[in-house]
Amino acid sequence: MTTWTRDKVAATIDHAALKANITDQEIVENCDLGKEYKVASVCVRPSDMRLVAKELAGSGVLPSMVVGFPHGDSKPEVKALEAKLGIEDGAKELDMVMNVGKFLSGDEEWVRRDIEAVVAEAKKAGDVEVKVILETCYLSPEQIARACEISREAGADYVKTSTGFGDGPATPEAIDVMIKTVGDTMGVKASAGIRDYETARGYLEQGCKRLGTGGGTKPLLDQAPKA
Repeated sequence: MTTWTRDKVAATIDHAALKANITDQEIVENCDLGKEYKVASVCVRPSDMRLVAKELAGSGVLPSMVVGFPHGDSKPEVKALEAKLGIEDGAKELDMVMNVGKFLSGDEEWVRRDIEAVVAEAKKAGDVEVKVILETCYLSPEQIARACEISREAGADYVKTSTGFGDGPATPEAIDVMIKTVGDTMGVKASAGIRDYETARGYLEQGCKRLGTGGGTKPLLDQAPKA
């Protein structure tokens, strides 16, 4: 069994700095936190990507960016352009929001094309991964499974539970469905509501490869055993 030390947990964390009123100085401070704890990535809004890429250069912490955030309702062409510009600004990972409204309407073709458009931009770059945010709080277990399958069919690298701006956070039940559906071929990321070490450890032991946290990053890592 894995002993989830602070360093091992930190290496799975995408530290999010996504609030609407966050300033450039606060973005820099979040990058400093990410570098201090050696998290996997610092995830920011498109307008912050160039600054974050500069701040994280040479640190080993990846600059990551949201696409179509937080509602996922941009047209596929707009998400593709946002992804392209973000990659040009230095993004190494893209967390795109699935169009949950189209999915719930039964328009799987729209959803697939939406994801494929972003994946195509990532593949042009060669070293950029795409995570699809499903917003699982709006989906039944069966719908979560189907959304995972579409994400895999469209070429994404990860599926992710939540934006943190929806009506609910990650849950062990949603993660269980995601792991069982695509965990053998894709990464699974739990996001939102992860504010302490025990919650983080629980998701990692379920099989998550990444965790999304914001304000919870420092406290949960400070709770983790150092060795």
